[in-house]
Amino acid sequence: MIEGRIWKFGDDIDTDVIIPARYLNVSAASELAKNCFADIRPDFSGSVSAGDILVAGKNFGCGSSREHAPIAIKAAGIRVIIAESFARIFYRNAFNIGLPLLESAEASDYLSDGDHAVVDLASGKIEGKGRVFLSSPIPDFMAKLIKAGGLVEYVRREKIVR
Repeated sequence: MIEGRIWKFGDDIDTDVIIPARYLNVSAASELAKNCFADIRPDFSGSVSAGDILVAGKNFGCGSSREHAPIAIKAAGIRVIIAESFARIFYRNAFNIGLPLLESAEASDYLSDGDHAVVDLASGKIEGKGRVFLSSPIPDFMAKLIKAGGLVEYVRREKIVR
């Protein structure tokens, strides 16, 4: 279960908004986190708490294929992103680094900035503001990636590459 405050964003939030290009000269996750959403929510990195939940509209993570975007979000403390839809490359990059994503148009429409929510990744159940929303649960293989902390850790644990 993941329980936390909602940080709400709209449609078409691209990777340049998530982590502006001028901050891509560092690769440390903690440094990326400090500049996450710097141009549209300057208070984000200083106010987000470990376990918080990001909720967005359509096409979250569009733009470039940079892996820095989900890394910055995860390092900032966000434990799950719920959106109406995700850009495909962002979707895969997020799971590759162990950041779970759920798609729910209803939750995206109904939940607001500052609300509190509880998310069960195994069932896809999202609870917030007195309502329950259902999304598809995370597929088994993707759940294994999340549990391992991402694709690289999964490969190491499973000794897939020798």
